[in-house]
Amino acid sequence: MHHNGLRTAILLGALSAVIIAAGAWLGGGSGVQIAVLIALVTNGIAYFFSDRIALSAMRARPVGEVEQPTLYRIVRELSTEARQPMPRLYVSPTMQPNAFATGRNPRNAVICVTYGITQLLDERELRGVIGHELSHVYNRDILISSVAGALATIITYLGYVGLFFGGGDDDEGPGFIGALLMIVLGPVAAGVIQMAISRSREYQADESGARLTGDPLALASALRKIEMGTRQLPLPENGRLASASHLMIANPFRGAGIGRMFSTHPPTAERVARLERMAGYRR
Repeated sequence: MHHNGLRTAILLGALSAVIIAAGAWLGGGSGVQIAVLIALVTNGIAYFFSDRIALSAMRARPVGEVEQPTLYRIVRELSTEARQPMPRLYVSPTMQPNAFATGRNPRNAVICVTYGITQLLDERELRGVIGHELSHVYNRDILISSVAGALATIITYLGYVGLFFGGGDDDEGPGFIGALLMIVLGPVAAGVIQMAISRSREYQADESGARLTGDPLALASALRKIEMGTRQLPLPENGRLASASHLMIANPFRGAGIGRMFSTHPPTAERVARLERMAGYRR
C-alpha cells in the first residue's frame, strides 16, 4: 500500500519535472513560471479527478439498488466481509463485458461494470469479478492506476491540442511542430501507463479476490467468458478509452493498434491456470 503511494508521488513529481524543464527550454524564466502552474493544475486534476476521467471515458452513470439489486447485494456482502466501506457503483452502457475500479482510496472508490457483463455472467461469476475489483481497492492499486490513467489522458489531450494548434499556416494545417507533438506524446502517454502499472497486480487481485469470495473457479469461469466477449465486441481504439483500458479486468481492445500499446494485462490463460491451482485443480 505504501509502495503504491510512493510510486504515485514519484510519477507526479517526474511529470512535473518534465513540464518545468520543457517550460524552461521553450520560454526561459517566464516559461518556468507558466510550466509550474501547468504542473500544479495537471497534478491536481490527475489526483482528485482521475475517477471522473475514467468513468467519463466509459460513459458510466451511477446506479441505485432498485436498478441493480443483485450487484448491490454482492458488493455489500463482500465489503462487509472485508470490513471496508462500500464503494459507489456505476454502470457503463457498453455491451462489451468488462469491469474496473477507480478512485483514490477505499472511501472514494468506485466499482464500474458494463451492462454487457451483467448480462453475460451468472451471479457466482459476477461475485468473482467484484471480488477481483474490490481487491484492487483494498490493495491500493486504484491510486496509482487511476492517476496514471488520468495523466495519460492529459498527455494525449495535449498531443491533440498540439496537432491543431501547432503553429502551421491556416492553409497548411497544423504544421510540423503540432504533428511532431502528436507523434511523440502518444507513446509518452503509453509509457506512463507501462512504467506505472505492473502486470503482477492483476495476478495479485485475482488471488486476493478469490480468497475474499472463497471461490477461485468462479473468477476463472468469468475470465474465460469475458475474454470471449471482448474479442467479439472490442471497444474502439481511441485515446480516451486507451488511457483507461489498464483499469479494466480484461483488455477491451483487439489488434495491434493503440490498444496494445497501452495494454498491461497478463494472458488470460495464465490467470485462469493460477486460479485453478488455487482451487486444487490439476490438469
